[in-house]
Amino acid sequence: MAVLGDGAARRLGVKVWLAGDGLPEAWYGVIGILRANELVPEIDDSVLVGGPQAIAELGGARAPSTVYLRTHPERVREVQEVAAATADPAEPSVVAVSRPSDLLRARSETDTVLTGLVLSLASVALLVGGVGIANTMVVGVMEGRGKVGLRRALGARRGQITLQFLVEAVLLGLFGGLAGAALGVVAVYGYAAVQQWPATVPLAWVVAGSAVSVLVGMVAGLHPALRAARMSPTGALRSA
Repeated sequence: MAVLGDGAARRLGVKVWLAGDGLPEAWYGVIGILRANELVPEIDDSVLVGGPQAIAELGGARAPSTVYLRTHPERVREVQEVAAATADPAEPSVVAVSRPSDLLRARSETDTVLTGLVLSLASVALLVGGVGIANTMVVGVMEGRGKVGLRRALGARRGQITLQFLVEAVLLGLFGGLAGAALGVVAVYGYAAVQQWPATVPLAWVVAGSAVSVLVGMVAGLHPALRAARMSPTGALRSA
C-alpha cells in the first residue's frame, strides 16, 4: 500500500509500479492522497510506503535520512532545539535541522527581488521602445511634410492628420509588442526544452504585453502627430 503526494496523484493512477535497486518490482495500491503542501513541496511529488515495505522490497535504508515533523507554530523553536538530539542522541551535531518556513520565506524574498528586477528591465525596454517610436514618427513627419500639406490643401482636417500618424504609431507599437512576445515565448520554451523542464506562458501575459506596447506607441506618437496636424498647408508644401 502507498500514499501519494498531491503532484504524484495527478500523474499516477490508483496503482503504482515501484522498483528497488536490484530487487523485484511490485505493484502498490493507493490508499490515500495528501493535500498540497506549500511548506514542503517535495512531498507533493513523492510516493510514501511503510518502513518495513521500503526496507524489504525497495532496498531502503534501515535508518531514515530525512524526518518531517509537524508542530504548533508557537512550539516550532522548542521542537527545533531538541529535534537533533532526539533523532540521533549519540551524535546530534551531525543532524541538520531546518524550518521549511524559513526556506519558504527565502524563496518568497527571492521571487520578490527577481520580479522587481524583471519589471525594472521591462520598464527600461518600454522607455527605449517609446523613444524609438517617437524618433521614427518625428522622422516620418519631417519626410512626409509634402503629403501632409497636400492633404491639408485638399481639405483634410487637423484631427484626420493626427489620427493618421497616431494609427502609424499604434501599429509600430503593436507589431513591436507581438514580435517581442513571440521571441519571449520561443526563448522560454527553448530554454525549458534544453533543461528538460515543463514550461507554460499564460496567454493573459502575452495579451497584456502587446496592449502595453500599443499604449506606449500611442503615447510616443502623440506629440509627432500633433506637430504634423499643426502644419499649415502652404508651409508644409513649401518645405517639402
